Amino acid sequence: MLGRANYLALVGGGKQPKFPQNKVIIWDDAKQKAVVTLEFRTQVHRVRLSRSRIVVALQNSVHIYAFQSPPEKLSVFETADNHLGLCCLGAQVLAFPGRSPGQVQVVELNRGNVSIIPAHGAPLKALELSPDGKVLATASETVSDLSPVIAELRRGVDHATILSLAISPSSTLLAVTSDKSTLHVFDLPHVQTTPRTETAASKARQSPNYLPAPSISEDNNNQKWGVLGKIPLLPRVFSDVYSFTSAHFELDDEPQFGPGSALSGSRPIPIPGIPGGRPPKGIIGWTSDDALIVIGAGRDGRWEKFVIGEGDDSKRRCVRDGWRRYLGGGA
Repeated sequence: MLGRANYLALVGGGKQPKFPQNKVIIWDDAKQKAVVTLEFRTQVHRVRLSRSRIVVALQNSVHIYAFQSPPEKLSVFETADNHLGLCCLGAQVLAFPGRSPGQVQVVELNRGNVSIIPAHGAPLKALELSPDGKVLATASETVSDLSPVIAELRRGVDHATILSLAISPSSTLLAVTSDKSTLHVFDLPHVQTTPRTETAASKARQSPNYLPAPSISEDNNNQKWGVLGKIPLLPRVFSDVYSFTSAHFELDDEPQFGPGSALSGSRPIPIPGIPGGRPPKGIIGWTSDDALIVIGAGRDGRWEKFVIGEGDDSKRRCVRDGWRRYLGGGA
């Protein structure tokens, strides 16, 4: 969906799709009709919209169109395998996987300049661009590091699969969910190059609930290992920056094939039209700079609301403030 406008991008999916999975339909809800149709040779994994661009992510390429009727193809970029359809569209930049696993391509939309960022040594699992377009957060499939380009953040020591990344409206906090049923919140470092006018960040500072983010270079930068992080030649795990708070969320179990069942030992059949073939879990959405929603899936699909505030020890905490099932009824 394009912000709060009346345009929606539709792609077929599920067991009985209404549209082919290789077509993108731009639907004008005000006129109740399709205004743009794009067709490709392979399945569409993701669509991003802005007021001037339509971006379509396929398995091994990203296509950029001018948002007009008829649409004009502007560029095509090759990518590594991108079955999750990773792609972030900002006001000035577009980010998506590079040609090699673990790389990120960043395209300046106005100038056409392309930057290649060697973010990880393994394929990308998640990709998120801050609302102000200044910070890019990535996670890979095989490591638990988070790399916002100008700092390395770590959710924990043990291996975990990152489910979702989301940056707060003021671009000061990064929230992360993993398959360990944990939600982590990090302070994001920022590089201020020029004075800015009234923005979401400055508006957030005027809020009575605003909690300032410390600089990543300060001594209190959530380095879990203290003085060990300053000793040279030790593994990077001792110097990476950790989240300042975490909380448990419900991961929601998928149907299991129990012992003795005719389907015992089988794996769930991938759902057509859904990136990765399984319902997404742990999806994060910020509602303000101190509140966020985590959406689950499965038989017990629910959303949970978390708020960030100071505890009795003056440290910032993330606590669950409410929840509701959206599948199966009840609350």
